[in-house]
Amino acid sequence: MAVGIRTQDLRKVYMSPPPLAAGSGGFSFSAQRSKGKQPKTEIKALDGVSLEVIPGEIFGLLGPNGAGKSTTVGILTTRVRPTGGQAWIADHDVWKEQVAVKRIIGVVGQRPNLDFSLTAREILTFHGAYFGQSSHERTKRANTLLEKFKLLDRADQLVRGFSGGMMQRMSIARAMMHDPDVLFLDEPSAGLDPQTRLLLWEIIQEYNKAGKTILITTHNMEEADALCHRLAIIDHGHVIALGTPRELKASVPGGYLVRVRFGQSSPDLMKRLEALSGVREVRAVEPHGADLYADRGGSLVSEIANLTLAAGVELVDVHISEPSLENLFLHHTGRSLRE
Repeated sequence: MAVGIRTQDLRKVYMSPPPLAAGSGGFSFSAQRSKGKQPKTEIKALDGVSLEVIPGEIFGLLGPNGAGKSTTVGILTTRVRPTGGQAWIADHDVWKEQVAVKRIIGVVGQRPNLDFSLTAREILTFHGAYFGQSSHERTKRANTLLEKFKLLDRADQLVRGFSGGMMQRMSIARAMMHDPDVLFLDEPSAGLDPQTRLLLWEIIQEYNKAGKTILITTHNMEEADALCHRLAIIDHGHVIALGTPRELKASVPGGYLVRVRFGQSSPDLMKRLEALSGVREVRAVEPHGADLYADRGGSLVSEIANLTLAAGVELVDVHISEPSLENLFLHHTGRSLRE
């Protein structure tokens, strides 16, 4: 029986000094000073996240670094205690029934945490033993996974000599070793070469077809589009959009994004751009540019060029994007997913 995931008004506030790159993440900071004490910083990682993952689906959390994706996974996998709200996996309250939850989930973090003193086969069989698998069962399961992840020829070698991609494959194989009902993958394809990424996607889809629920965090639009049945786009600890990739892309006004840059600003030119056929929305972009959300792409270029020529403004650059999750995020936040 497939297992679902649910969160209600999840909140998480960290109290610690701001990181060195405080300005680059998605967290908000507000200093709190008290007499005679070191100033503390409130880091709001999640601010009321409510989600429902349908049993048996691949669900994605898409957003930039610092958006709150890993914190959400940390709470659902019992590693991070929430400041407020609740979370359930199946009928288990995550923070009241931690042992029951851990029995039915598999977790792969952003960075491999393998025991370098063990071989690939030992890592898998020891993990199976933790979950009560018999010697025969765990040996058979380990061989199956090593072959599936194309690691059978390195099965009896210490993992300290593995490449980053091989370690990532080992981490996912280990998480699948006890055949969990729910699999959490935190940025699973980060740093992988294209061939390994495609292999990983095939394995994830195959595991899902066996009735397993999978939650993936990613800032890779291609990965979210290729794998996820539904996804939530998260920014600054808030869910800003939720739906299937097709639904989300269709929600962008017109679908196409035409980004134009000029040599100088011209309010009159902006009004003329808004009047072009098929243009749904025009947003000014500093210092001298505009984002046009439109029903068409390439056919607009000549019309934009004619308008700029008539206005006596230099057209510096034109970039056309087809309907995408990146455009959706840009439309909601004004910045790229990669920023």
